[in-house]
Amino acid sequence: MPDSDLKQRLESLLQLILQEREEAKGLDMAKLQQSAEAKQQLLQSIGSRMDDQSDPEIQHLANQVRDENRRNAYLFYMTLGWVREQMTFFGQRTAPTSYGASAAQISQQRGGRLLSGRI
Repeated sequence: MPDSDLKQRLESLLQLILQEREEAKGLDMAKLQQSAEAKQQLLQSIGSRMDDQSDPEIQHLANQVRDENRRNAYLFYMTLGWVREQMTFFGQRTAPTSYGASAAQISQQRGGRLLSGRI
């Protein structure tokens, strides 16, 4: 792959990652899914060709792509934590209080199967 083609693909990947972040912020799941698929295809087309790159401009662009992708991953991770926290909060608010035989309040696990992904 010529350097110019690799540079163009990295630039496209960077723009796609930035677009992905905006779609995530806007909760546009359909476009986010399309962006994720396009990103996967671009990553596969780039493959391991970055290993033997000595061009500083391409290395800088690759570092930008890595940093922005990590930033998106952190956003997704934090969002997932927030969603889990909200599910637990609302699960606790809707579940009735239970009492055991000794009249002590029983702690119940809320949201188990939904939050664990075993539905």
